[in-house]
Amino acid sequence: MRAAIHTTFGDPTQVLHGGDVPQPAPAAGEVRIRTVLAPIHNHDLWTVRGQYGYKPELPAVGGSEGTGVIDALGEGVDGLKVGQRVSAASVHGTWAEYFIAPARMVIPMPDSIDDNTAAQLIAMPLSALMLLEFLQVKPGQWILQNAANGAVGKALAMLAKARGVHCINLVRRDAGVAEMAGLGIDHTISTAQSDWMAQVQAKVGKASIAAAVDSVGGRASSELMTLLGDGGTLVSFGSMTGEPMQLSSGDVIFKQATVKGFWGSKVSQAMAPEDKRRLVGELLQLAARGGLSLPVDGVFGLDAVAAAAKASLEPGRNGKVLLRPLCAR
Repeated sequence: MRAAIHTTFGDPTQVLHGGDVPQPAPAAGEVRIRTVLAPIHNHDLWTVRGQYGYKPELPAVGGSEGTGVIDALGEGVDGLKVGQRVSAASVHGTWAEYFIAPARMVIPMPDSIDDNTAAQLIAMPLSALMLLEFLQVKPGQWILQNAANGAVGKALAMLAKARGVHCINLVRRDAGVAEMAGLGIDHTISTAQSDWMAQVQAKVGKASIAAAVDSVGGRASSELMTLLGDGGTLVSFGSMTGEPMQLSSGDVIFKQATVKGFWGSKVSQAMAPEDKRRLVGELLQLAARGGLSLPVDGVFGLDAVAAAAKASLEPGRNGKVLLRPLCAR
């Protein structure tokens, strides 16, 4: 079968290429899925670089999420059938004509959810929903996040709105405000504006910010802490700058603030199965009624994976880059 592979670790735009690999067979408890679409996530590209928590054996097929149709069932699989339309995330080798997924990781997709949405519905949106649960906020409360126009940030803003939580979304460029508005996301503020902190305080008014999500690190952490209300929680989700969090001990002490780290993999492992099913059900319902917009910036064939990786790394893109087997571009 055809797949997007790499035989060495390195720059994804240089080491990724199309190639032929054996078609996988499902073991007991697994299913084989004929791929329709598979997204390129940032963590996929870090895996290709050899700099992620998971390091595959080489040669390796990239990709960790995809949507398609079940093609074969392994021994002992119940509740799923050949020909069923499904999605799966936190798996390996989805940038191929076929991929294998544990049956327990497979989520049936209703016809009301289109392929572009189904291909990217689980990994980033589910992380965002788990993050929202992690914040323990209630309807009517305010939260604040930076790097809001990333995949998780956009999803968090939409999911918070659906739950009645007010979310202030910080972006680095003025153009990002219009981009977010185009997705139906409000309360977006550009930190390129000199008075952006005053704008945040004006939106909140007499209320306070109950929780903040930091995906930037460095000085940005201190800025979020300054805006956080008394007894609030600051969650470190990532570090775009690669710099340590800069926090004023005075703010932490006198606000009696809590600082936590969030790693989706660990949170997911610790989550009760019934809670995870509840969150997935919430995602499916929201997507089916059009309340979760997951735009696509481009679709590439497997043999054009290097160009797809380059497109995925372009700053300011408006959506995910997807791979489609046998798609010529």
